Amino acid sequence: MALRVTAAAGEHDLLFLPWDVPLEEWPESVLVALPRGISRHIVRFVKLGGSVYAVKETVEPIARHEYDLLFELGRRDVPCVDPVGIVAGRTDRAGEELPAAIITRHLQFSLPYRALFSTTLRPDTMNRLIDALAVLIVRLHLVGFLWRDCSLSNTLFRRDAGAFAAYLVDAETGELHDKLSNGQREYDLQTAELNVAGELLDVEASGRLHPSIDPVATSALVRERYETLWSEITGPVKIALGDRHALDARVRRLNDLGYDIAELSVVSEDEGDCVRVTPKVVDVGHHSRRLLRLTGLDVEENQARRLLNDLDTFRVEEDLKKEPEELVAHRWVAERFEPVTGMVPADLRTKLEPAQMYHEVLEHRWFMGERLGTDVTIWQAAADYVTNVLAEKPDEQAVLGQRLGRPSDVSGVRFDETAELDLSELDL
Repeated sequence: MALRVTAAAGEHDLLFLPWDVPLEEWPESVLVALPRGISRHIVRFVKLGGSVYAVKETVEPIARHEYDLLFELGRRDVPCVDPVGIVAGRTDRAGEELPAAIITRHLQFSLPYRALFSTTLRPDTMNRLIDALAVLIVRLHLVGFLWRDCSLSNTLFRRDAGAFAAYLVDAETGELHDKLSNGQREYDLQTAELNVAGELLDVEASGRLHPSIDPVATSALVRERYETLWSEITGPVKIALGDRHALDARVRRLNDLGYDIAELSVVSEDEGDCVRVTPKVVDVGHHSRRLLRLTGLDVEENQARRLLNDLDTFRVEEDLKKEPEELVAHRWVAERFEPVTGMVPADLRTKLEPAQMYHEVLEHRWFMGERLGTDVTIWQAAADYVTNVLAEKPDEQAVLGQRLGRPSDVSGVRFDETAELDLSELDL
């Protein structure tokens, strides 16, 4: 039988791997040692040039099925490994048939969940990893993908620019449908709970699981976070494109659940345009770093999250989705942030720093909308805030002085922990 290699353009080096040798016997000279999860198949990592690939032995129909699924999921922007090629028609030097192989590109800086849970993982970090897994399952279900084998070993975790992200790494049991039924989604959740609990119990039995992590309770968190997020994303509430107040409400609810907004997109439906949100899980300090990179504004984390949400909404409102993020940020600063903070009269500018003032205008806008039952523009909110709220505040510089110590969680104010302050003046 002739060797058949189907590979993506530019991957010709794969042709020179020892395909006439069983994968289990490949020489160390072509292998690279990387952590991997439990697999029913033989899996090895190889390095060619500057790239690392995962090679998995399986039967040809399954390899082609998985290759096609991974390609389609990637086309739909679902987090998964990139398929690179399929090798079939393998025989050893004695002419005996060898299994086919599927080749995927190794996801840089990634680890299997099993490897992460096998360390002194803090409960806080564990919760965020479970959140990321729940987000992945939701995203798969939204595009109609039935995984059927969700597990820690079939998922990769990566910290990317501050974000915790989970990636599908094994799709061989998956099916792609136009839409999943409630029964199909329930099957995936039951499988996820069972597999996650089983793998964590296995890690616990080896003595490598942090004593604070309960395998069964942790597996139940996957379902809990999934169901909350699924309900929030797919709920019957529709947000009209011009309804800023309703959009803010949905963003707030997702923030309260511990998720940030990765994307705001306009979706056309029979009833008119509406706004859809895509969630992600972020690391501490991510928002302040992103805002500083985009705008040069150096602010506290909670302030940065609020300002970035406003920046992302500005991008949708001004139909700038196709523009580079840096250009959108420049326009937001010039057309929103600076004009709004510039509405403060000179004699009131010592009340609050600009970023905190803008954050409070956004909060004020929200409460005005709640009180009036209608959408309120940023300009209306800013004018009302300056007149009725800011004018009554004590001067921040006068209260705090010029010394800046550790950041406080109190209204975004910074203070020196050795200073004697009358906190009753700070409008907490």
